[in-house]
Amino acid sequence: MIKQINGKKFADMIISGANNLCNQKSIVDNLNVFPVPDGDTGTNMSLTISAAKKEISANSDKNIYELSKILANATLRGARGNSGVILSQLIRGVNKGIKNKQEIDAFDLANALKSASDTAYGAVMKPTEGTILTVARETAEFALKNASADIDIIEFFEKIVEEANNSLAKTQFILPQLKQAGVVDAGGKGLVCILEGALYALKEDSIIELSDDEVPLTTAVQTTEVEADIKFKYCTEFLINKKAKNVDVFKFKSTIEYYGDCMLVIDDDDVVKVHIHTNTPNLVLGEALRLGELINIKIDNMKYQHDEKVISQADKKQAEKENAMICVSVGEGIKKTFLDLGVDHIIEGGQTMNPSTDDILAAIESVNARNVYVFPNNKNIILAAEQAQKLSDRNVVVIPTKSIPQAISAILVYDEDASVEENKEEMCDVISGVKCVQVTTAVRDTNLDGLEIKTGDILSIIDGKISFTGQKPYDVLLSSIEKIADDDTAVITVFCGEEVTKEEESKLKNALLEEYEDCDITVTHGGQPVYQYIASAE
Repeated sequence: MIKQINGKKFADMIISGANNLCNQKSIVDNLNVFPVPDGDTGTNMSLTISAAKKEISANSDKNIYELSKILANATLRGARGNSGVILSQLIRGVNKGIKNKQEIDAFDLANALKSASDTAYGAVMKPTEGTILTVARETAEFALKNASADIDIIEFFEKIVEEANNSLAKTQFILPQLKQAGVVDAGGKGLVCILEGALYALKEDSIIELSDDEVPLTTAVQTTEVEADIKFKYCTEFLINKKAKNVDVFKFKSTIEYYGDCMLVIDDDDVVKVHIHTNTPNLVLGEALRLGELINIKIDNMKYQHDEKVISQADKKQAEKENAMICVSVGEGIKKTFLDLGVDHIIEGGQTMNPSTDDILAAIESVNARNVYVFPNNKNIILAAEQAQKLSDRNVVVIPTKSIPQAISAILVYDEDASVEENKEEMCDVISGVKCVQVTTAVRDTNLDGLEIKTGDILSIIDGKISFTGQKPYDVLLSSIEKIADDDTAVITVFCGEEVTKEEESKLKNALLEEYEDCDITVTHGGQPVYQYIASAE
């Protein structure tokens, strides 16, 4: 009979849960109701929790609270997509719920699950029932009602997993879209996969192995490689467990900035994350010790890193700007359009490749500006952008763009003489009036809002909702533009995907010029994957 979970067991449970989710990520992805090739929930959740596996393995000798703190920090920064952000908030809540515990019993576990649910609900502006949030909440409520001092922790966790599965099964009857498609919620399924993997480690005293070699954790941030001399050769990274809440992190930053470059100091509750390139890591560590205990110390001599090309930050420094813009996009034509509009940094990503919170945070820190506008350009990236906003010490303004056309329209109304508040208001106002069409191919059979969709159908997605289907992308696009254009339309813009030929682009432009002779028509090769066409009418 086991009544406590210690740090070592907790580490095994997390790694086993992460591996179980990774092994089933395709199953979770295929539960997505929207039949577009978005590689969404399973992939994003597995990438989020897998970002912490290495750190958890290296610190399995620590107590359960210290491990949960490491896990919370890693998933917070590794979160990808809405599902990944919510998962990171659940884990953050677990950390809050078991504060200062060396080991946890059934009551502690129940409180941790309740704290996880409360934290995740609090992080979402408009929580939707029938999702991962519901599964987390109902599982936590069950745990609170059934925890007792004499219960075996394995037996208790078995009941928790059983309740999580029961809650998951009910999600398809809560959300109409899930009921129509005959599936359960993908995020809820991902959470159950983690819990089932954790239960396996608890019962069997072993970890579920990865069926694949590893989940790829390649960054989505576009970087530029240049030849440069290394001015500061030691890449120094570590975490500081604050000895007190009110330690002067600003003074610490002000002191160590003279010791090197590429400095990043993130003050996150009772932990400070530090990264700096320096020739005197001993001085940096000495200053850090004034704030608290140091953990996860990593110092690399970059001159000896094999085949490494390092960008010298000293050669890139420039005068601080007042404002800068960051866009998430993919496709050479679309990226060029943004750069031509004055965007300072492109994060390469979007559908099928959601950048993580850390990716967005790194981009924010890379631009030398007081105010940074971030355009996510995808509904599944907005939460990660908002999470990066909270972690940055810059004044970050997230404009909640859900498409490329929305971002272009927002940037076009930017006024460098206006205040940040005025620009934000104007941008948010203009994106609400942009009518957007996305044309793509269905990757699964489904029934959505009464519309029968077969694999291979061409989908017309108007303002985020599937409007109709067809057989040819070109025909679907023309019919879609006809639906969104009206007598007030003055501008029609089309970005053609990577598979659209120049001849097809020319044919499309001529057809639009003939049909909408009073409109300003722009047809550009966007080069984007997934969507054959992205179009807008304004």
